[in-house]
Amino acid sequence: MFRFTDDCLIGIEQIDNEHRTLFELLNKAGYILENNFCSDRYQDVKEIIEELDNYAEQHFSHEEAYMAKICDPELILQRTQHEYFREKIRNYAFANIDTEDEQYRVLTELVNFLAKWLYRHILGSDVLIGKLPPLEEWMIRENPCEFTDEYLTGIELIDSEHKELFSIVEKANHLVKSYDEASGYDKILDILDMLKEYTKDHFADEEEYMESIGYDGLDAQKRAHDAFIQKLENIDLSEIDRNPQESLQQLLEFLLGWLVNHILYTDKKIPAR
Repeated sequence: MFRFTDDCLIGIEQIDNEHRTLFELLNKAGYILENNFCSDRYQDVKEIIEELDNYAEQHFSHEEAYMAKICDPELILQRTQHEYFREKIRNYAFANIDTEDEQYRVLTELVNFLAKWLYRHILGSDVLIGKLPPLEEWMIRENPCEFTDEYLTGIELIDSEHKELFSIVEKANHLVKSYDEASGYDKILDILDMLKEYTKDHFADEEEYMESIGYDGLDAQKRAHDAFIQKLENIDLSEIDRNPQESLQQLLEFLLGWLVNHILYTDKKIPAR
């Protein structure tokens, strides 16, 4: 059974309640998969896919409307992720499930996809909803990439690595402002590679520290870290190639937004020795 735990709460009642329902649908799919008393699951598979499709559409509409109302800078990326989910579910809807083996295969894939997507989407993106200043205010700050005292956790290693992460994001910010078509794409790839490698090292160090002090928030941190890494790994390089400045701008908003939110609302809870 997949649990909707406190670290999945984003603090917006309607969205949290709808996320709970999505977890209920996930567990319903899991129950159908594990039900050995029914060999032919054709109708059950059809119904759960249709239910997921309809409910997700309703939830995404509510979520996007709320984000549009508050000019949330995550909205553009959220729409892309929501569309990916829609397409995935609709692909399952057209799958051939005439045989019991195919029914089992589709259900297994569906449950695995839902579990990974829900945790990663909620912990990697939805936790940012309503936490960031509206896009217009966010982007006109003199230097949104400056590491200030408000981000200090009091843990020297973590603070120094956070400063380096801000520095990498600032390189991306400079690239947005002075994009050069001749060499810009290669520079984007360099920054992304640098960010991926440094982030993995930082998360490993942070998790090692939390484990050493027996921190009870370690599991939630690991899930958030995994969601962020997955998002970096799934960056659409073809879209960056087609629309480099716009894509990098969106990426910058996500990177900085996630980093700020994660430090202020999660990392600052980690106790120093």
